[in-house]
Amino acid sequence: MTRFSDQASFLRGFLERPREVGSVIPSSRFLERRITRVIDAPASDVVVELGPGTGGTTRAVLNGLGADARLLAIDTNPAFITRLQTLADPRLIVQQGSADDLAGILRGHDLPAPDVVFSGIPFSTMPREAGLAIIQGIWEALAPGGRFMAYQFRDEVRRLAASVLGQPTIEREWLNIPPMAFYAWDKPV
Repeated sequence: MTRFSDQASFLRGFLERPREVGSVIPSSRFLERRITRVIDAPASDVVVELGPGTGGTTRAVLNGLGADARLLAIDTNPAFITRLQTLADPRLIVQQGSADDLAGILRGHDLPAPDVVFSGIPFSTMPREAGLAIIQGIWEALAPGGRFMAYQFRDEVRRLAASVLGQPTIEREWLNIPPMAFYAWDKPV
């Protein structure tokens, strides 16, 4: 797949489901590299990606993961799932589903608590209660010492998560359209 076909698919996904797709274009290579660094992909055994879209971030993380690691990519959009399934990597598990069923999806694939959950789903477009439930579910699913990281262009995830997770560390990637903030929380051991 070419980067152009990813962009066309992503735009189509946004137009069909604007409340579920956080941008009109996929992530830049700069953003993909920063994700891999912020989640510490080489040190992670089980990683969950919420909202992988057309797979740019998925490919970048797979390139950074160890040979025995697993990446579970969860999306609600059937067209994105079909594209993700073309990524021929035995470490990748593609699942159509919702972030609010993270624990059930992990059990369904017999995966242990993840080291990392990272998310590009747009918390700013979902009802507050749904966003809080997803954040709580992520926190409960994470392994002790695990990390939840959300990359967003709006600040809503930080506000939502503050009551559950406290204040995050924040980084920014300016070489992306739109520029993104990375909010990361580390679960105590």
